[in-house]
Amino acid sequence: MPGVVSLSAVSEQPTDMLLLDGATGPDIVETDVARGQVVAYTCRDPSKESDNEDTVAILPYGPGAAVLVVADGAGGLPAGKRASLTAVNTLAESLQVAMNKTMLLRTAVLNGIEAANSAVLALANGSATTLTVVTVEGRLARSYQIGDSEAIVIGQRGLVKLQTTAHSPTGFAVEAGFLDQREALHHEERHLVSNFVGTADMRIDVGASVELDSRDTVLVASDGLMDNVHVDEIIEIVRKGPLKDAVFALIELAGERMKKATDGQPSKPDDLSVILFRKPIMEKE
Repeated sequence: MPGVVSLSAVSEQPTDMLLLDGATGPDIVETDVARGQVVAYTCRDPSKESDNEDTVAILPYGPGAAVLVVADGAGGLPAGKRASLTAVNTLAESLQVAMNKTMLLRTAVLNGIEAANSAVLALANGSATTLTVVTVEGRLARSYQIGDSEAIVIGQRGLVKLQTTAHSPTGFAVEAGFLDQREALHHEERHLVSNFVGTADMRIDVGASVELDSRDTVLVASDGLMDNVHVDEIIEIVRKGPLKDAVFALIELAGERMKKATDGQPSKPDDLSVILFRKPIMEKE
């Protein structure tokens, strides 16, 4: 994939808010947060010269919790990048206020997403964005979904403990059993999305909390990854080994498929963002 940075360029950052926009080039970070390790990456569609419309953030919520965020500004709508940045920044500001008030994390995230929706609506330029959030609090992870960026929690042996449903005709068809995940990647309506931040009828799909065991991996990614790499391939790549290696394996595979469709594999050039989080051997929280 053009412009991918080398492992030596991975930056170490303190555990305050980390925001990656990768507007014109790849952006990657590795840090410790919520008593675990996280690697986040974003880059623009290799076939375009306009800005990357994805925005990625890692937001600590006290010493033992974090909020992982991927927002994908709606392609084909005006100011997609402004929408994703506005949504993420507004969510971050709302969480900071909530943390100072020692608000419960679930309440803080829901309030922050509602504030983000209002902020994007207030832009009044027709822009919108997807927003997928995963909170990690102690041993518990929970997803908050708007749109077709997705989240998965994967055990070291490949067990899927959590997988969000893309808010799209194909996503709902997979959930209902009318399509399998591989068929969905080739469906003519794969690109359609039915839920956005920045709309009056936005809805938040809140997942049940799942308990993280040692070496479980949390993935949050935009459709630049999910539309080019099969879920079973993602599971096999991220379930073990160093997180940095997994991130680079994912973006290399997605990048190759974006360049050229081969052997019936999916091929959808797009901005690509991914966050991987993993806790080490569990301590008592």
